[in-house]
Amino acid sequence: MAPKNETRQLVRYLFFKLDPAWRRQPVDRQVDGKLELAETIRGFQARSLLRSYSTMGTRGECDFMLWQAAEELETLQALETAIFSTRMGAYLSTPYSFLAMTKRSIYEFPEELGGEERITVAPQDSKYLFLYPFVKTRAWYKLSKEQRQEMMNEHVRMGRNYPEIRINTAYSFGLDDQEFMVGFEGDDPGDFLDLVMELRESDASAYTERDTPIFTCIQMSLWDVLDSLGGASVAERARLAERDAEGFVAAATTGEIPPGGSKRVYNGADAIALFNVDGTYYAVSDRCTHGRASLSEGTVDGDGCVLNCPWHGGKFDLRSGEPAGGPVRVPVKTYRVKVEGDRILVG
Repeated sequence: MAPKNETRQLVRYLFFKLDPAWRRQPVDRQVDGKLELAETIRGFQARSLLRSYSTMGTRGECDFMLWQAAEELETLQALETAIFSTRMGAYLSTPYSFLAMTKRSIYEFPEELGGEERITVAPQDSKYLFLYPFVKTRAWYKLSKEQRQEMMNEHVRMGRNYPEIRINTAYSFGLDDQEFMVGFEGDDPGDFLDLVMELRESDASAYTERDTPIFTCIQMSLWDVLDSLGGASVAERARLAERDAEGFVAAATTGEIPPGGSKRVYNGADAIALFNVDGTYYAVSDRCTHGRASLSEGTVDGDGCVLNCPWHGGKFDLRSGEPAGGPVRVPVKTYRVKVEGDRILVG
């Protein structure tokens, strides 16, 4: 059971297919449609994590995918409704949709694993995402926890032979047809191929019931993803107007974060912990650099700007992101903050 004060994220991988009839429309309609769709999706960047991928050239039945994470199911629902309310949405279908949730692993791993305990989704800048739904056999759950732990240890040892591959595991029990959603980020498809071949020889592999379909996804900006669909190009002109001149994005309102309060907000693919310390706002990455805890769940010392990690007692200076005590050694990323009226913007 997760700690009661631990806020997990809902995760969704939503795949789209474009009707070829879209490409037969006049060029001006294609441009307007792509711009409208992109702006609609970008309108959710402060409410959810969003990362876009193309599957053109890697799958026949889908063209692109959105990797989403949010605190509420209604946010995921609202995004899909908004997409299908656009002109381009009338030409889109969703051949695949996978729902899951982050949670801490039940297994114990003494060393850094690249993701097993993470409850906040934090995508890398890797070129590719290799993704599949995963189901274990019922026989797996009949084994003792000690037996499963031993096999997972072997699994992890094999994975560490490929340090450039990073795993993201989310849990779907009771939420969707699969039990897990497993995503591997990396820059070389050959590395992932070799890893999967090696994992087939592990003892745990005998307890796999299903691990298909598998998707090879190419990370791209949203504009480039839409241009990969064919038709009129919008990427270059759209980049000029993508953000304001200083790179800020509206993330919350002042009423949402009173003095002493905090909130997890988003800026594209970044989850950000936003704090109000005596009327001054500070923003850092929501992911602890030591234990991967959600820092928006942490507390701030009353006599200063020191943030306490909720998991392992690590401390960070909110102003600089530098370690300020405990086991942490690596600084946490900081973000600029400004207030315009009742809007809090991060950049």
